[in-house]
Amino acid sequence: MLKTSIAASLLALMIAAAAPPAAADEDGLVSFKVLKPEVALELAQATLNDCRKRGYQVTVAVVDRFGGLQVTLRDRFAGAHTPETARRKAWTAVSFRTDTEEMVKLIKDGEVPAGIREIPGALMVGGGVQVEAGGAMVGGVGVSGAPGGAADDACARAGIEAIADKLPL
Repeated sequence: MLKTSIAASLLALMIAAAAPPAAADEDGLVSFKVLKPEVALELAQATLNDCRKRGYQVTVAVVDRFGGLQVTLRDRFAGAHTPETARRKAWTAVSFRTDTEEMVKLIKDGEVPAGIREIPGALMVGGGVQVEAGGAMVGGVGVSGAPGGAADDACARAGIEAIADKLPL
């Protein structure tokens, strides 16, 4: 009887060990996607090229979904302030999960308190756009140096469109 009980216990233990783990939400880990460095570079290059075609000398910054800088490309005649401005625009877009052109409108309309502009690192100026893939944000792109936030924003969107084939739906 003792042998049977031990055998049953061992069998139950083996079955439990071989069973698939509990639901993924219960394992204490999360999964996320970010742009590969090569794709982030391609995004920055495509964005810079679009701005050049429009006659703008800019800096482009690409950040990962957490706001960590992946790529910065500064054109020859882009202003000295543009690298940090582009990075902050991209950081703001991913941090607030809202494109900076939209943030400007929300502040202006009073839907978001103007004090949000005082958050360290945030820059509420058009030209910061989220990069999404498969329904999730995977990064952000910021552009600085075109004549106005709307022009920066347009270049950023053209860059994202140029790499759309590398981003799963």
